[in-house]
Amino acid sequence: MGAEHGDFGSTWKAPPRLVGPFWTGFGRGLLDFLLPPSSLDGDAALTGGLAAGAFSKVTFLDDPVCDGCGLGLAYAEAGHERCPACQARPRAFQRARAACVYDEHSRELILKLKHADRTDLAGLFARWLSRAAVDLLDEAEAVVPVPVHRSRLLRRRYNQAAEIARPLARMAGLTYLPDALVRRRDTASQGGKSASGRRRNVAAAFAVPPSRRGLVEGRRIVLVDDVLTTGATAEGCARALLAAGAASVSLSVVARVTEMQARPI
Repeated sequence: MGAEHGDFGSTWKAPPRLVGPFWTGFGRGLLDFLLPPSSLDGDAALTGGLAAGAFSKVTFLDDPVCDGCGLGLAYAEAGHERCPACQARPRAFQRARAACVYDEHSRELILKLKHADRTDLAGLFARWLSRAAVDLLDEAEAVVPVPVHRSRLLRRRYNQAAEIARPLARMAGLTYLPDALVRRRDTASQGGKSASGRRRNVAAAFAVPPSRRGLVEGRRIVLVDDVLTTGATAEGCARALLAAGAASVSLSVVARVTEMQARPI
């Protein structure tokens, strides 16, 4: 199960630091000058990550956003902490943050991680979340990825949410709980389903194994996934964690589908 949990780290360990920060930075700068790093999208870049052109196309979500679902709010609504939908129907997860809007530009990157073995993008997404969800991470004690069913894991060979959650937990200095949640049944794709259909599809699909309850009880948890659409999957996971005794569950995702995009066609 190491692949699901993102445990692909090498057994090699760096030697003790022999030089100070100045020489470390100088050496890194010299190396970048001699061997300029390439961006993750394949174009030339001055630093790692995305090329400037690709980066500028991503619509990042900055304040003001809804504290309950991460949806961007108009500046006129900045005095309200929650959008009308979250005020009318509170969610199982307490708070949520998304790094960017889910559109044709972010979708291409997310699908590369999810279906094209581009696990190198996971670190980039983790850095985005470390900024977008900093207030959630500051209040949390542990990070949990949304799980995939073992049959899907065999086909995909890794869980994209776990690939993001592992480096995010390390950056935030939080406990990483890769197997705190399991997906008990292989649910059908959520694509094309209405909000109520999505909720029915994942009903009782997630659980905390009895052997993992002690890791969850009393802890403030940040749940990590790639995309938030209606929130049905995240709510199913949050309910399972809360039922196992978690003190609270917040949600951090790479991309947030807008309300218009989430409406069934």
